[in-house]
Amino acid sequence: MGEEVFESTIKVTISDDTMKSDISKKSSSPSLLTKLHAGYFRISLSLGGQALLWKVLIEHLDKSQTLHHLFHTLPSTTFLLLWWISLCTLIILSFLYILRCIFHFSLVKSEFLHPVGVNYLFAPWISWLLLLQSAPFSIPHVGSCQVFWWIFVVPVGILDVKIYGQWFTTEKRFLSMVANPTSQLSVLGNLTGAWVASKKEWKESAVCIFTLGLTHYLVVFITLYQRLSGSNSLPAMLRPSFFLFVAAPSMASLAWASISGDFDMSCRMLFFLSLFLFTSLVCRPALFKKSMRKFNVAWWAYSFPLSFLALASAQYAHQVKGPVSAGLMLLLSALSVLVFVGLTVSTALNLDMLLADNDRYLNFTKRK
Repeated sequence: MGEEVFESTIKVTISDDTMKSDISKKSSSPSLLTKLHAGYFRISLSLGGQALLWKVLIEHLDKSQTLHHLFHTLPSTTFLLLWWISLCTLIILSFLYILRCIFHFSLVKSEFLHPVGVNYLFAPWISWLLLLQSAPFSIPHVGSCQVFWWIFVVPVGILDVKIYGQWFTTEKRFLSMVANPTSQLSVLGNLTGAWVASKKEWKESAVCIFTLGLTHYLVVFITLYQRLSGSNSLPAMLRPSFFLFVAAPSMASLAWASISGDFDMSCRMLFFLSLFLFTSLVCRPALFKKSMRKFNVAWWAYSFPLSFLALASAQYAHQVKGPVSAGLMLLLSALSVLVFVGLTVSTALNLDMLLADNDRYLNFTKRK
Protein backbone atom coordinates (compact mmCIF):
# COMPACT_ATOMS: atom_id res chain seq x y z
CA MET A 1 0.00 0.00 0.00
CA GLY A 2 2.78 2.43 0.87
CA GLU A 3 4.54 1.82 -2.44
CA GLU A 4 1.35 2.52 -4.42
CA VAL A 5 0.77 5.84 -2.65
CA PHE A 6 4.39 6.85 -3.24
CA GLU A 7 4.15 6.06 -6.98
CA SER A 8 0.91 8.05 -7.38
CA THR A 9 2.47 11.05 -5.64
CA ILE A 10 5.37 10.97 -8.06
CA LYS A 11 3.01 10.84 -11.02
CA VAL A 12 0.99 13.84 -9.77
CA THR A 13 4.14 15.84 -9.16
CA ILE A 14 5.46 15.18 -12.64
CA SER A 15 2.16 16.12 -14.26
CA ASP A 16 2.02 19.37 -12.27
CA ASP A 17 5.54 20.31 -13.37
CA THR A 18 4.62 19.56 -16.98
CA MET A 19 1.52 21.77 -16.79
CA LYS A 20 3.52 24.62 -15.27
CA SER A 21 6.14 24.42 -18.00
CA ASP A 22 3.43 24.45 -20.70
CA ILE A 23 1.79 27.49 -19.14
CA SER A 24 5.11 29.32 -18.89
CA LYS A 25 5.85 28.62 -22.54
CA LYS A 26 2.47 29.98 -23.58
CA SER A 27 2.84 33.08 -21.44
CA SER A 28 6.35 33.75 -22.76
CA SER A 29 5.26 33.58 -26.40
CA PRO A 30 4.91 37.08 -27.94
CA SER A 31 1.38 38.39 -28.31
CA LEU A 32 -0.06 40.69 -30.94
CA LEU A 33 0.53 43.76 -28.79
CA THR A 34 4.20 42.94 -28.21
CA LYS A 35 4.84 42.50 -31.93
CA LEU A 36 2.88 45.53 -33.21
CA HIS A 37 5.46 48.35 -33.18
CA ALA A 38 4.95 51.80 -34.71
CA GLY A 39 6.58 50.68 -37.97
CA TYR A 40 3.27 49.07 -38.94
CA PHE A 41 1.83 52.55 -39.44
CA ARG A 42 3.68 52.52 -42.76
CA ILE A 43 0.55 50.75 -44.02
CA SER A 44 -1.80 53.52 -42.90
CA LEU A 45 0.60 56.12 -44.35
CA SER A 46 0.48 54.37 -47.72
CA LEU A 47 -3.30 54.03 -47.65
CA GLY A 48 -3.76 57.69 -46.71
CA GLY A 49 -1.31 58.88 -49.35
CA GLN A 50 -2.98 56.79 -52.03
CA ALA A 51 -6.46 58.04 -51.09
CA LEU A 52 -5.22 61.64 -51.25
CA LEU A 53 -3.61 60.99 -54.64
CA TRP A 54 -6.87 59.68 -56.08
CA LYS A 55 -8.75 62.69 -54.73
CA VAL A 56 -6.28 65.13 -56.30
CA LEU A 57 -6.24 63.24 -59.61
CA ILE A 58 -10.02 63.34 -59.84
CA GLU A 59 -9.96 67.11 -59.21
CA HIS A 60 -7.27 67.65 -61.86
CA LEU A 61 -9.07 65.49 -64.40
CA ASP A 62 -12.21 67.54 -63.96
CA LYS A 63 -10.25 70.75 -64.65
CA SER A 64 -8.11 69.48 -67.53
CA GLN A 65 -9.76 69.15 -70.93
CA THR A 66 -7.00 66.96 -72.35
CA LEU A 67 -6.92 64.53 -69.47
CA HIS A 68 -10.69 64.55 -69.16
CA HIS A 69 -11.03 63.12 -72.68
CA LEU A 70 -8.50 60.40 -71.84
CA PHE A 71 -9.94 59.38 -68.47
CA HIS A 72 -13.49 60.70 -68.40
CA THR A 73 -14.73 57.60 -66.59
CA LEU A 74 -12.29 57.65 -63.67
CA PRO A 75 -14.45 56.44 -60.78
CA SER A 76 -14.69 58.44 -57.60
CA THR A 77 -15.84 55.27 -55.86
CA THR A 78 -12.24 54.09 -55.82
CA PHE A 79 -11.26 57.13 -53.80
CA LEU A 80 -14.15 56.67 -51.38
CA LEU A 81 -13.31 53.00 -50.92
CA LEU A 82 -9.65 53.79 -50.30
CA TRP A 83 -10.49 56.53 -47.80
CA TRP A 84 -12.81 54.36 -45.73
CA ILE A 85 -10.34 51.46 -45.79
CA SER A 86 -7.64 53.90 -44.67
CA LEU A 87 -9.82 55.16 -41.83
CA CYS A 88 -10.70 51.66 -40.61
CA THR A 89 -7.09 50.49 -40.83
CA LEU A 90 -5.82 53.52 -38.94
CA ILE A 91 -8.46 53.17 -36.23
CA ILE A 92 -7.55 49.51 -35.70
CA LEU A 93 -3.81 50.19 -35.62
CA SER A 94 -4.26 53.16 -33.29
CA PHE A 95 -6.48 51.18 -30.91
CA LEU A 96 -3.99 48.29 -30.78
CA TYR A 97 -1.08 50.65 -30.22
CA ILE A 98 -2.93 52.40 -27.38
CA LEU A 99 -3.36 48.98 -25.76
CA ARG A 100 0.36 48.38 -26.28
CA CYS A 101 1.10 51.67 -24.49
CA ILE A 102 -1.12 50.61 -21.58
CA PHE A 103 -0.02 47.00 -21.13
CA HIS A 104 3.52 47.05 -22.55
CA PHE A 105 4.78 50.56 -21.86
CA SER A 106 8.35 49.27 -21.47
CA LEU A 107 8.31 48.20 -25.13
CA VAL A 108 7.07 51.64 -26.21
CA LYS A 109 9.87 53.18 -24.17
CA SER A 110 12.31 50.90 -25.98
CA GLU A 111 10.94 52.15 -29.29
CA PHE A 112 11.55 55.72 -28.19
CA LEU A 113 15.18 54.89 -27.38
CA HIS A 114 15.72 53.07 -30.69
CA PRO A 115 17.33 55.22 -33.45
CA VAL A 116 14.90 53.86 -36.06
CA GLY A 117 11.84 53.06 -33.97
CA VAL A 118 11.57 56.56 -32.51
CA ASN A 119 11.05 58.09 -35.95
CA TYR A 120 8.04 55.88 -36.70
CA LEU A 121 6.28 57.39 -33.69
CA PHE A 122 5.51 60.27 -36.08
CA ALA A 123 3.75 57.92 -38.52
CA PRO A 124 0.35 57.68 -36.74
CA TRP A 125 -0.04 61.46 -36.59
CA ILE A 126 1.02 61.93 -40.22
CA SER A 127 -1.55 59.30 -41.19
CA TRP A 128 -4.33 61.14 -39.36
CA LEU A 129 -3.32 64.44 -40.97
CA LEU A 130 -3.46 62.82 -44.42
CA LEU A 131 -6.94 61.48 -43.71
CA LEU A 132 -8.04 64.92 -42.51
CA GLN A 133 -6.74 66.48 -45.71
CA SER A 134 -8.31 63.87 -48.00
CA ALA A 135 -11.69 63.68 -46.25
CA PRO A 136 -14.46 63.22 -48.88
CA PHE A 137 -16.80 65.43 -46.87
CA SER A 138 -16.42 68.87 -45.36
CA ILE A 139 -16.34 69.19 -41.58
CA PRO A 140 -19.38 71.31 -40.56
CA HIS A 141 -17.64 73.79 -38.27
CA VAL A 142 -14.23 75.36 -38.77
CA GLY A 143 -13.62 75.11 -35.04
CA SER A 144 -14.10 71.33 -35.16
CA CYS A 145 -11.53 71.04 -37.93
CA GLN A 146 -9.08 73.12 -35.91
CA VAL A 147 -9.59 70.86 -32.91
CA PHE A 148 -8.76 67.79 -34.98
CA TRP A 149 -5.70 69.51 -36.44
CA TRP A 150 -4.40 70.47 -32.99
CA ILE A 151 -4.99 66.93 -31.70
CA PHE A 152 -2.81 65.53 -34.49
CA VAL A 153 -0.15 68.26 -34.51
CA VAL A 154 0.53 68.69 -30.79
CA PRO A 155 2.06 65.18 -30.44
CA VAL A 156 4.29 65.98 -33.42
CA GLY A 157 5.43 69.15 -31.67
CA ILE A 158 6.13 67.28 -28.43
CA LEU A 159 8.22 64.70 -30.28
CA ASP A 160 10.02 67.54 -32.08
CA VAL A 161 11.01 69.21 -28.82
CA LYS A 162 12.29 65.93 -27.41
CA ILE A 163 14.11 64.58 -30.47
CA TYR A 164 15.47 67.81 -31.92
CA GLY A 165 16.63 68.82 -28.46
CA GLN A 166 18.54 65.56 -28.08
CA TRP A 167 20.28 66.11 -31.40
CA PHE A 168 22.30 69.06 -30.12
CA THR A 169 22.29 68.65 -26.33
CA THR A 170 22.69 64.92 -25.56
CA GLU A 171 26.15 63.55 -26.34
CA LYS A 172 25.05 60.00 -27.12
CA ARG A 173 22.10 61.22 -29.20
CA PHE A 174 23.90 63.66 -31.51
CA LEU A 175 22.38 63.67 -34.99
CA SER A 176 25.66 62.48 -36.50
CA MET A 177 25.41 59.37 -34.29
CA VAL A 178 21.75 58.46 -34.73
CA ALA A 179 20.87 59.84 -38.19
CA ASN A 180 19.35 57.39 -40.67
CA PRO A 181 16.86 57.75 -43.54
CA THR A 182 13.90 57.31 -41.18
CA SER A 183 14.97 60.52 -39.41
CA GLN A 184 13.17 62.34 -42.22
CA LEU A 185 9.83 61.17 -40.80
CA SER A 186 10.12 63.84 -38.11
CA VAL A 187 10.51 66.43 -40.87
CA LEU A 188 7.63 64.88 -42.80
CA GLY A 189 5.35 65.31 -39.79
CA ASN A 190 6.02 69.05 -39.67
CA LEU A 191 5.64 69.54 -43.40
CA THR A 192 2.39 67.58 -43.54
CA GLY A 193 1.01 69.59 -40.63
CA ALA A 194 1.96 72.82 -42.40
CA TRP A 195 0.32 71.65 -45.64
CA VAL A 196 -2.96 70.76 -43.94
CA ALA A 197 -2.95 74.04 -41.96
CA SER A 198 -2.42 76.12 -45.10
CA LYS A 199 -5.22 74.26 -46.88
CA LYS A 200 -7.51 75.28 -44.03
CA GLU A 201 -6.36 78.94 -44.36
CA TRP A 202 -4.37 78.97 -41.10
CA LYS A 203 -1.37 80.72 -42.61
CA GLU A 204 0.51 81.69 -39.45
CA SER A 205 0.41 78.18 -38.03
CA ALA A 206 1.41 76.78 -41.40
CA VAL A 207 4.41 79.11 -41.76
CA CYS A 208 5.56 78.36 -38.20
CA ILE A 209 5.51 74.59 -38.63
CA PHE A 210 6.90 74.77 -42.17
CA THR A 211 9.90 76.79 -40.95
CA LEU A 212 10.63 74.20 -38.27
CA GLY A 213 10.31 71.33 -40.73
CA LEU A 214 12.35 72.84 -43.57
CA THR A 215 15.19 73.93 -41.27
CA HIS A 216 15.62 70.48 -39.81
CA TYR A 217 15.19 68.89 -43.24
CA LEU A 218 18.28 70.74 -44.45
CA VAL A 219 20.22 69.60 -41.37
CA VAL A 220 19.11 65.95 -41.71
CA PHE A 221 19.66 65.88 -45.46
CA ILE A 222 23.21 67.21 -45.22
CA THR A 223 24.03 64.82 -42.36
CA LEU A 224 22.75 61.81 -44.30
CA TYR A 225 24.47 62.93 -47.50
CA GLN A 226 27.82 63.01 -45.70
CA ARG A 227 27.29 59.35 -44.67
CA LEU A 228 28.85 59.72 -41.23
CA SER A 229 29.47 56.68 -39.06
CA GLY A 230 26.10 56.86 -37.33
CA SER A 231 24.12 57.01 -40.58
CA ASN A 232 25.40 53.64 -41.81
CA SER A 233 23.64 51.57 -39.14
CA LEU A 234 20.42 50.89 -41.07
CA PRO A 235 19.91 47.13 -41.63
CA ALA A 236 19.60 45.93 -45.21
CA MET A 237 15.99 44.85 -44.67
CA LEU A 238 15.02 48.44 -43.84
CA ARG A 239 16.57 49.98 -46.96
CA PRO A 240 13.16 50.75 -48.51
CA SER A 241 13.26 53.67 -46.05
CA PHE A 242 15.71 55.33 -48.45
CA PHE A 243 12.63 56.40 -50.42
CA LEU A 244 11.93 58.87 -47.63
CA PHE A 245 14.56 60.99 -49.42
CA VAL A 246 11.86 61.43 -52.08
CA ALA A 247 8.97 62.06 -49.68
CA ALA A 248 10.39 65.03 -47.74
CA PRO A 249 11.11 67.48 -50.62
CA SER A 250 7.88 66.44 -52.35
CA MET A 251 5.82 67.30 -49.27
CA ALA A 252 7.84 70.50 -48.81
CA SER A 253 6.91 71.64 -52.32
CA LEU A 254 3.23 70.87 -51.67
CA ALA A 255 3.26 72.72 -48.35
CA TRP A 256 4.96 75.84 -49.67
CA ALA A 257 2.72 75.93 -52.76
CA SER A 258 -0.30 75.91 -50.47
CA ILE A 259 1.17 78.60 -48.19
CA SER A 260 2.25 80.93 -51.02
CA GLY A 261 -0.78 80.22 -53.17
CA ASP A 262 1.33 79.32 -56.19
CA PHE A 263 3.62 76.49 -57.30
CA ASP A 264 6.43 78.99 -57.68
CA MET A 265 10.14 78.58 -58.41
CA SER A 266 10.95 77.36 -54.88
CA CYS A 267 8.32 74.63 -55.16
CA ARG A 268 9.63 73.57 -58.55
CA MET A 269 13.17 73.37 -57.19
CA LEU A 270 12.01 71.08 -54.39
CA PHE A 271 10.01 68.99 -56.87
CA PHE A 272 12.99 68.62 -59.20
CA LEU A 273 15.16 67.62 -56.22
CA SER A 274 12.72 64.89 -55.26
CA LEU A 275 12.55 63.76 -58.89
CA PHE A 276 16.35 63.56 -59.06
CA LEU A 277 16.56 61.59 -55.79
CA PHE A 278 13.87 59.21 -57.04
CA THR A 279 15.77 58.64 -60.28
CA SER A 280 18.99 58.02 -58.34
CA LEU A 281 17.32 55.34 -56.21
CA VAL A 282 15.59 53.65 -59.13
CA CYS A 283 18.92 53.41 -60.98
CA ARG A 284 20.40 51.42 -58.06
CA PRO A 285 18.25 48.29 -57.68
CA ALA A 286 21.17 46.41 -56.10
CA LEU A 287 20.75 48.60 -53.02
CA PHE A 288 17.37 46.97 -52.33
CA LYS A 289 18.23 43.42 -53.42
CA LYS A 290 18.64 42.00 -49.90
CA SER A 291 15.51 43.70 -48.61
CA MET A 292 13.38 42.08 -51.35
CA ARG A 293 14.35 38.48 -50.61
CA LYS A 294 11.76 38.02 -47.88
CA PHE A 295 8.51 39.87 -47.27
CA ASN A 296 8.58 42.45 -44.51
CA VAL A 297 6.31 45.31 -43.47
CA ALA A 298 9.24 47.59 -44.37
CA TRP A 299 8.22 47.16 -48.02
CA TRP A 300 5.38 49.61 -47.41
CA ALA A 301 8.01 52.36 -47.25
CA TYR A 302 8.07 52.24 -51.05
CA SER A 303 4.46 53.37 -51.43
CA PHE A 304 3.75 56.66 -49.66
CA PRO A 305 6.91 58.49 -50.90
CA LEU A 306 5.81 57.69 -54.46
CA SER A 307 2.32 59.00 -53.66
CA PHE A 308 3.79 62.29 -52.39
CA LEU A 309 5.97 62.58 -55.51
CA ALA A 310 2.92 61.96 -57.72
CA LEU A 311 0.99 64.63 -55.78
CA ALA A 312 3.80 67.12 -56.36
CA SER A 313 3.85 66.24 -60.07
CA ALA A 314 0.10 66.90 -60.22
CA GLN A 315 0.65 70.38 -58.79
CA TYR A 316 3.47 70.93 -61.27
CA ALA A 317 1.26 69.84 -64.18
CA HIS A 318 -1.47 72.18 -63.01
CA GLN A 319 0.97 75.12 -62.93
CA VAL A 320 3.06 74.32 -66.02
CA LYS A 321 0.72 73.43 -68.83
CA GLY A 322 1.96 71.10 -71.54
CA PRO A 323 2.20 67.46 -72.63
CA VAL A 324 5.49 66.88 -70.81
CA SER A 325 4.20 67.88 -67.38
CA ALA A 326 0.91 66.03 -67.93
CA GLY A 327 2.76 62.92 -69.08
CA LEU A 328 5.07 63.06 -66.07
CA MET A 329 2.07 63.30 -63.76
CA LEU A 330 0.38 60.30 -65.39
CA LEU A 331 3.59 58.26 -65.32
CA LEU A 332 4.31 58.88 -61.64
CA SER A 333 0.67 58.41 -60.67
CA ALA A 334 0.44 55.12 -62.54
CA LEU A 335 3.70 53.94 -60.93
CA SER A 336 2.39 54.88 -57.49
CA VAL A 337 -0.85 52.97 -58.04
CA LEU A 338 1.00 49.90 -59.38
CA VAL A 339 3.37 49.84 -56.39
CA PHE A 340 0.45 50.21 -54.00
CA VAL A 341 -1.50 47.39 -55.66
CA GLY A 342 1.60 45.17 -55.68
CA LEU A 343 2.20 45.76 -51.98
CA THR A 344 -1.45 45.07 -51.17
CA VAL A 345 -1.33 41.75 -53.03
CA SER A 346 2.01 40.80 -51.45
CA THR A 347 0.67 41.57 -47.99
CA ALA A 348 -2.49 39.52 -48.61
CA LEU A 349 -0.35 36.57 -49.75
CA ASN A 350 2.01 36.85 -46.75
CA LEU A 351 -0.35 37.58 -43.86
CA ASP A 352 1.40 34.92 -41.78
CA MET A 353 4.66 36.90 -42.11
CA LEU A 354 3.11 40.32 -41.48
CA LEU A 355 3.45 39.91 -37.72
CA ALA A 356 6.54 37.74 -37.59
CA ASP A 357 7.61 36.44 -34.19
CA ASN A 358 11.25 37.08 -34.96
CA ASP A 359 11.44 40.60 -36.40
CA ARG A 360 15.17 41.11 -35.95
CA TYR A 361 15.15 44.64 -37.24
CA LEU A 362 12.60 46.36 -35.01
CA ASN A 363 12.26 43.84 -32.19
CA PHE A 364 11.74 45.47 -28.80
CA THR A 365 10.60 42.44 -26.79
CA LYS A 366 14.09 41.82 -25.51
CA ARG A 367 14.62 45.41 -24.37
CA LYS A 368 13.47 45.68 -20.77
